[in-house]
Amino acid sequence: MIVQKQNGKVVAADGGQQARFKMIGKTMMGFEELLADELRQMGAENIELLNRAVAFEGDMRLLYRANYTCRTALSILKPFAEFEAADDDELYRNVYNIRWEKLMDVDGTFMIDSATSGEVFTHSYYAALKTKDAIVDRFRRNFGKRPTVDTESADYKFNLHIAGTHVTLLMNSSGDTLNKRGYRQGVGVAPLNEVLAAGMLKLAGWKGQCNFYDPMCGSGTLLIEAAMVANNIPAQYYRDSNFAFRRWKEFNLGEWKSVKEQEDRKIGTTDFDFEIWGNDIDPQVIAQAEKNLQYTKLHKDVMLHIGSFEDQEPPEGPTLIVTNPPYGERIKIEDLNGMYEKLGDTFKRLYGQDCEVWLISSDFEALKHIGLHPSKKIPLLNGPLDCRFMRFELYDGSRKAKYQQPEQ
Repeated sequence: MIVQKQNGKVVAADGGQQARFKMIGKTMMGFEELLADELRQMGAENIELLNRAVAFEGDMRLLYRANYTCRTALSILKPFAEFEAADDDELYRNVYNIRWEKLMDVDGTFMIDSATSGEVFTHSYYAALKTKDAIVDRFRRNFGKRPTVDTESADYKFNLHIAGTHVTLLMNSSGDTLNKRGYRQGVGVAPLNEVLAAGMLKLAGWKGQCNFYDPMCGSGTLLIEAAMVANNIPAQYYRDSNFAFRRWKEFNLGEWKSVKEQEDRKIGTTDFDFEIWGNDIDPQVIAQAEKNLQYTKLHKDVMLHIGSFEDQEPPEGPTLIVTNPPYGERIKIEDLNGMYEKLGDTFKRLYGQDCEVWLISSDFEALKHIGLHPSKKIPLLNGPLDCRFMRFELYDGSRKAKYQQPEQ
C-alpha cells in the first residue's frame, strides 16, 4: 500500500489514516544511540533515549519494519495501557477492566514479563501473578473459559512495568528476542550474541567500505553480521517470520508482505568489492562457521582459515579488524596475558596505519598486554560480564617515529 503524509498524519492510498502510536525498542547497554539512529532512518518520530531502550512513534508499517530490519533491537514493544495503582487490589481492578478480548483470543496462550521499582510493588513476580489473575478472571466471566499461561512459547507476550505507582502494560511484537536471527546452525563454546555483534560493528563504523577480518572468529557471528551489512540483508531475513505481531488481531498480512518485499529488494544493491575473512585455531568451530555460512548462502562472500592468527597474512588494502577473543571465562587459556600480547604483536607486525582494530574483552588485565594505545574505550556488557570495547591505534613503524615525522 502506498502511503503519504497530510498535515503530519500518515494517510493510506485509499484515504484512510494509519494511526500512529508510541513504541519502545529494547536494546543493550551502550546501544541506545545506535538503535535511535536506525529508527530515525526508517521514519520514526519523537525519539527519546531511555535506559537500554528507545521510545519512538510510528505506525504499524514501522512496527513491522523495525522488527524486520533493526540490527541493534532486542524487541519492539507497544504500550497499550497506563494507570496508577496504589496497592495490589487497585492493580487487579485496573487490569481486569482492560478489554483483553480485543487483544487476544481465549484459546491462545500468554505470558507476562514484569519489572517493578519503588516501595509499593517490591516483588515483580507477585505483581505479574495479580495481573495474570485479573486477565483470566475476566475471560472466565465473559466466556466461561480462560487462556493458558505458557512461559516458553506463548502466543501473546505482555510486559508489565511498574515504577512507584505508575503501571504500564505493553505488548511484545517481536516474540523471541531479535538476536535470534535464525542463521545459527552451528554454535561454539562461547557464541557472541548477534545484537551485540551488530552493535560492535556499528560502533566500529562498518559499512562495507573496506576489508573485514576477525582473527578469532569462532562460529562466525561477526563475519555473518558484517556480510549481511555489506549485502544489505535485513537483520531478520533468515528468521522464520514467527513474529508475535503476526498473531495480533490487528495484524495486516498485506501490509507485512509489502514491508518485507520492500526491504528484500535492497539486498545486493550495493557494490562490495572487498574481502571478509575469518580465522580460528579450532577446526571444529571453523566447521560450525562454515555450516552457518552455507545456510545463509554467504559462504562465497566469506573466507575461512584454520590456524594461529600469527600465521595469517592480511589482505591488501584498508582492513577493519573486529574480534571477540577469549576472556578466560568459558574458554580457558593457560596463558591469557601471553595470548593477548601475541595478538598485539601480530597486529603491529602485519598491519599498517590503513587498518583499524576493535576488540572486546572483560579481562582488563589481559588487555594491558596488547601493547597498543587504545584510542577509544566503550563500556559494554557481554551477558553478565562487564566488558570494554576498545579501538587500538595502528601505525607504520614505531609510535615515536610517527610523531616525529614533519608535517607535509
